[in-house]
Amino acid sequence: MLHRELCVVAVLLLLCVHGLHASALPAVSSYEFRAYRMQQYSLAQQMHGCRGAIVVAEARSADEPVLTRRCVIMKVMDFTTEKFMEAQRQNAAAILLLLPKNISSIPHDSIQFFMVSESAVLLKETLMPVYVAPEDEQLLCMYEEVKQAAATRTSSVFIRVLRSMVTATAFQILVSNNTPIKAFNDNAVVTLEGVLAGAGEDPPTIVITAHYDSYGLAPWLSYGADSNGSGVTILLELVRLFQKLYRSPSTRPYHLMFSLTGGGKYNFLGTKRWIEENLDHAESSLLHDNVAFVLCLDTLANNDELYMHVSRPPKPDTPMHAFIQQLEEVVSSRFPWVKVGLVHKKINLVESAVAWEHERYSLRRIPSFTLSHLEDPKSELRGSILDTMSQVDLRKLKRNGIIIAEALAHYMYNLSDKGSPKDIQLFKGQMDFYDSRISNLMSVLTSVPRATQLLDKEPGHVLLVNSLEQEFKHYLQQVHKHTFRQDKRDPDITFYDQMNQPIVMYRVKPAAFDLFLGGCIAAYLGIIYYAIQNFGFFYTKLKAAVKSKQQ
Repeated sequence: MLHRELCVVAVLLLLCVHGLHASALPAVSSYEFRAYRMQQYSLAQQMHGCRGAIVVAEARSADEPVLTRRCVIMKVMDFTTEKFMEAQRQNAAAILLLLPKNISSIPHDSIQFFMVSESAVLLKETLMPVYVAPEDEQLLCMYEEVKQAAATRTSSVFIRVLRSMVTATAFQILVSNNTPIKAFNDNAVVTLEGVLAGAGEDPPTIVITAHYDSYGLAPWLSYGADSNGSGVTILLELVRLFQKLYRSPSTRPYHLMFSLTGGGKYNFLGTKRWIEENLDHAESSLLHDNVAFVLCLDTLANNDELYMHVSRPPKPDTPMHAFIQQLEEVVSSRFPWVKVGLVHKKINLVESAVAWEHERYSLRRIPSFTLSHLEDPKSELRGSILDTMSQVDLRKLKRNGIIIAEALAHYMYNLSDKGSPKDIQLFKGQMDFYDSRISNLMSVLTSVPRATQLLDKEPGHVLLVNSLEQEFKHYLQQVHKHTFRQDKRDPDITFYDQMNQPIVMYRVKPAAFDLFLGGCIAAYLGIIYYAIQNFGFFYTKLKAAVKSKQQ
């Protein structure tokens, strides 16, 4: 009887050891990858984003019931405001969001849902570090394993405990940089301006402007294709086309001033400083008087809607009212499926931030409006890491550019008396919007993230701004590059470093595994000790069994 029990114990021990051998991973197995931290900045004395950077925690799925002091791993389709708030409520150590390399593979509904959650999270402040990392094979493997581990919580207690002790693999996430986060407010915000000069005595001025920076959950992943690469692309095409029209003095009825402004995602800081320099400090400026209107281009690469956002409804017999009428006529005669609307929103002086770029001009009583396919200024599309080239419709971008160009030309040259916009089309043939140029401009603009805190720090980003300046110089006169530095004693905006971090993932066994392994070793030593102590007994039994078999 005793002999049989010892055999059973030995078999069980061998099975456990075999299971350990089959599931054990190398103790020093590790993988280093690059991750990008969530926004952290202070604007108008208000903190935004996450204030933490250091992570030393075990990876867990968002489906786990207990997230305290764990690093929560999510995919884009897992990320919701509710899950973010739950991780924050449970004092999770961090969130690591995996971003697919091919954004177009994500269903459209999932993209919209993520953007809504992203926009809501960006309005909050948290101590919990939040990182975004591009997906790769190793990270996807980790995600699947922690997901499977979360699924076992529906199993029996015995199976969960056995799996935790014998077969489970834990992943330790470590940000090795232990230096404190540092604030910096020495960013240079660059605004570019150039002019196509009008002919005659004191012609009125039309200003066409767009901000070129981007915004999203993580600065290093914010490419801003629609918002506002689309506005910059249309502006640069307007520069090229109207430069051709302005070759003859007889076709220069207006001064056309073009500007590309920085800091647009941070209360339009570059626009604010540029207006102040022109109106308050410059002895002579085209903004001083006789401005017909300011046209701001913002988010124009999608949908079949065009909204004109104004702070005050334009009065009849004003240049702005006449231009809007021309734009509506162009749309109704050539693109009747496009919806055009006027959105009136008063400027709330109590709020610390303005909603659209034109509001910066309206505050100085300069007639202005913003053209966008978005109706709501708080739309999640204006700041997302999923706003990439894959989400842009180049055909609609070209169409919107043609609408703006035709409306502008019909207004400037008073062509409404000579026929409908369908009969008189200036921008076709050699004067057309080139598909290849639109595509190339968008590709260049989305080749690097255009977050404000990066544009004067990284060589590739500085090169992008310099390229925009050279584009202006190629077509325009009186090109100026305005570099605005903040007052260090009272900065408008403060950014923080450690936005780009190396993270190490270690594959380890959980703490319960050490207890189980210790128990197995103790059991093994106990059996050996028992066998040695009872060697004579086992030898007698074995000898008797052999003798009886021989007989």
